[in-house]
Amino acid sequence: MPSSLPVSLNQALELAHPSWKPILISGLNAVAAADPAYLPSLAESSYLPTQGRIFAAFAKPIDEVRYVLVGEGPYPREESATGVCFMDGAVESLWSEKGLSKQVNRATSLRNFMKMLLVADGMLDLENTSGEAIASVSAKARAVGSSFIQTLTELQGNLTRHGFLLLNASLVFRPDVPPVRDAKAWRPFLEVVLNALVAHFVSKDLPAPTLVLWGKIAEQLGALDVTAKFPRAVSEHPYNLSFIGNKAMQDLFSPMHLLQRQK
Repeated sequence: MPSSLPVSLNQALELAHPSWKPILISGLNAVAAADPAYLPSLAESSYLPTQGRIFAAFAKPIDEVRYVLVGEGPYPREESATGVCFMDGAVESLWSEKGLSKQVNRATSLRNFMKMLLVADGMLDLENTSGEAIASVSAKARAVGSSFIQTLTELQGNLTRHGFLLLNASLVFRPDVPPVRDAKAWRPFLEVVLNALVAHFVSKDLPAPTLVLWGKIAEQLGALDVTAKFPRAVSEHPYNLSFIGNKAMQDLFSPMHLLQRQK
């Protein structure tokens, strides 16, 4: 690993799968080339995720990637930011007697994502996503012998099983730095990652993974030439209520049945 990179970032690479490490190093070098002061400054600041989990999304081999989901940035809470897009570390149980669990209801994006999945699977009517309607689904989900998953850990497992690389447009959150600014600094890194994915799958005579972009910050990646080489599915960020009824997202996720236990 290059000594020019901050030690903490070199150490954080240990959480990534070996197939990703040369690519991530190239990405970090691209960030440094674009702004030599950025990574040293970042290493000296306090940012989320903690515990060296900045590259936690790259734990699976590159061969297993079928979708690249890009959100905006880590959750702005230490217990929630895991280094994996959209997975709120403060949430475990998905269901309660009243419908979705309190933790899910507090995590607006996750709540809307689950409602979208329930609508896509025909278990919830888009015109009625009230607590009472979800309570009926929850009763089935919590019943003995239910085929439903019960935890966010299982939901993340289903996503990775379907080949999702769960990234953010910005790999860090800092309360004193606008997310758009950090996202701009990480854009060269993501460009390297996307180019490496295209090259990897082309070399195997396979189609590129589908690029799923959530929200305005993630959509800005569309300006990169490399994104034209990916099939794309673009939507508003899930913290918007309109995400629940987004047909493109329903069509993408419906065949996966992510809320069901899978082998």
